[in-house]
Amino acid sequence: ITLERGVTHDPEFEDWANKIWNYGGGLGEEVSLKDFRKEMILEVYNEAGQLAIAYKIYRCWVSEFQALPDLDSNANAVAIEHIKLENEGWERDNEVAEPTEKKF
Repeated sequence: ITLERGVTHDPEFEDWANKIWNYGGGLGEEVSLKDFRKEMILEVYNEAGQLAIAYKIYRCWVSEFQALPDLDSNANAVAIEHIKLENEGWERDNEVAEPTEKKF
């Protein structure tokens, strides 16, 4: 699973990625084996802001993290950070019903 978002001051992606390998951490502090996996719910919303579909994702961990894109002074782009997650299983949340269309 690859998640992307615009670069922000929120360090949550980076903090999670650092649990896998904390470069420069002291001896025995390089990896946080205790809590680097997380349970997640991935929710997808339609253009009306209604929950359309959801997945439960089990025992996720970060396998790749890119804090900044290639910096190009000639490009006209938004800075995006990427996080790639591995997991040990997933299932669709069948309690999420198909949203009804609103009439205007």
